[in-house]
This record gives sequence, C-alpha cells and structure tokens, in this order.
Amino acid sequence: MLDFTSALYLGLHHPSASLEPWPALSSGRPAALAEYRGAAEASSSFAELAGCKAGMLLPSTLHLFFDLFATLPKHATFYVDSGAYPVARWGVEHAVCGGARRHDFAHFDADALRQKVRRRDAREMPVIVVDGFCPACARPAPLAELLEVAREFGGKLVIDDTQAMGVLGHSGGGSLRACGIGGDDILIAASLAKGFGVPAALMAGSPGQLAAFRRRSLTRVHCSPVTVAVVRAAEHAIRVNESHGDALRALLMRRIREFRNSMADICAAVRGERFPVQTLDCEFARGEGARILHHELQRRGIRTVLHGAPEPRLSFIITARHRAADIQQAAHAVSRCLNHVQGRRRGAR
Repeated sequence: MLDFTSALYLGLHHPSASLEPWPALSSGRPAALAEYRGAAEASSSFAELAGCKAGMLLPSTLHLFFDLFATLPKHATFYVDSGAYPVARWGVEHAVCGGARRHDFAHFDADALRQKVRRRDAREMPVIVVDGFCPACARPAPLAELLEVAREFGGKLVIDDTQAMGVLGHSGGGSLRACGIGGDDILIAASLAKGFGVPAALMAGSPGQLAAFRRRSLTRVHCSPVTVAVVRAAEHAIRVNESHGDALRALLMRRIREFRNSMADICAAVRGERFPVQTLDCEFARGEGARILHHELQRRGIRTVLHGAPEPRLSFIITARHRAADIQQAAHAVSRCLNHVQGRRRGAR
C-alpha cells in the first residue's frame, strides 16, 4: 500500500534503537513535581529554533490549550481566526466557560480584526488566536499585521504553529523565523508530531509568560509530564534537524515539485503551493467525484486523505520518505481513476 496520509513531513520516525535508553516510562509524579532529565534542554532548543526565549514541553496541544487560555489574565478577550484549528478553539471554549469573552474574525483578515478589537471595552486585553499556516488555503498567516493589531491595543498574539514547525522558516523554525518577527507579546503553541515526529507539544514565549503558566497550570498538577521516551525522541529530533534537517526539507520540496509537475496535465488545479498537503481541485475531484476517486485509489493500493465539508476534497500528503517512483505511481493512478470518474459521470447523464 502506497501511503499519502502521514503528516510526518520530514519522515522522522525515531525508532527505539536510535534513542538513548530509559529505565522507566513514568515516575508516577505529576509534571508540577518532576520532569524528566533532558526535557528542559530539549524545550529550550525547540524554543530557540522557533525564535523564542523560553520553552516547555507538554503531552499534547490539548493539554496546552486547555490550560493556556484559562491561565491568562481575567480581563483577556479572545479574538479567534475563523480558520483556527479545533484544538485551539476547544481551549478558548474552556476559558469562555470560566467567564472569558470570545469573538471570531474573518480568516487571515487583519482589517476585520482591527475593526472588532476597536469595539471592545477599553479595559479588556485582546488575545488573538491564529494558525501560523493554513493547509486548506495554502497560505501563511499575515502575522506582522496581526501583531500590529495586538500591539496597538495592548494585547497578545497566540500562534498555533503546528503545520509550520519543522517545515518552514530558517532551519525549520516555523512562522516567526519565516516572517522575521518576535517579541514578548507572542506565544507559540505547536505540536511537534508533524514536522519533527515527536508526540508532544511545545509552548514557547518569554520567560515571564512561561513562569506564569507554570504557576497557574492545572494539567501540570493533575497530569503526568511527557514520558521519558518522548523526551529522548525530542533530543533525537533536535540532533537530526541540526545535521540533516536542511537536506530533508530540500528533498521534501523536490518531491512536492515533482508531484505538482506530474499533476499539471492530469488535474491542472492543485492547491498547496510548496506545502506538503496537496489537494486536487479540478472539476472531477470535488464532491462526489472526490469520494469515488478516493475509493478507486484505495482499491489500487494508494491511500489518500478525504476531507472537507460540505464539499469533499482529496489530498495527498507528501513526505521526505516518498520516492520519485512513488510520485510517478500516484500520478499514473490518479490519471486512470479520473478517467473512471469522468466515465461514470457521463454514464449517469
């Protein structure tokens, strides 16, 4: 089976033989009492890579967002990008249950955001929540413009940088590195599971912000820290990124170009630009056509991602582990399957 569903963009797997050994997976202590040796160093390395002064590892972005928004000042009001990933939204909803206020603004629209923030109570602190990169529209967020709004009104910018970390920016540092901004009024939240293959979340920002989170966090009191095995995987990811990261990103970009070139005459409309998630957007690959195409490719041994509502779309996730032959095989199969879809539609008429 040829798989185009994995989001391990750089192809980092961290087999146990490549990691330092560990005596036990858990100490039985909550994160607030003890973290594993190496966790602080690994989080600091990832934070520095992302362009921040301090970092912390948490078991998941769900843990991170559950606590983060609830531990911000009581006068915080949340302005959430309409395209923000659901886990960040769940964290905001948790804060709203505690009395916080929330407003949505149009996707990546800094002007619409500014108009909404201007109407707030002057005592409220705006907290802007946005994804650093949107795979659905294949665009980076206008972070400089959003940060300008946050600073104009004395607020903060919270960036879910899961998609960009490891793939975009200098040395794979993500969105801040890609657009050249920074500051103590920015917080980065990112799963490391995609770009770096590490099932943990990074929170990065100023030392003061992270110290405040440590004091107020409930998940650190009631939940275990990331396991020692995950810490070892994080250490390994840092080493690999330092030694081979740029080469892996170059290989990934080459495979993406090959995919787009191979699709040019088959399905001219392919969304994704230079990002690993490539979505077919031609007439016969939308809606019911996407469902049929997904099934036909599966039948031919090629796994793809069927997603989207109300109109389904079909995506291929390209990784550095794919070979040129894999791309060619996928393109050949898409060509045959699209012909099948078109034939079924003509027959239905």
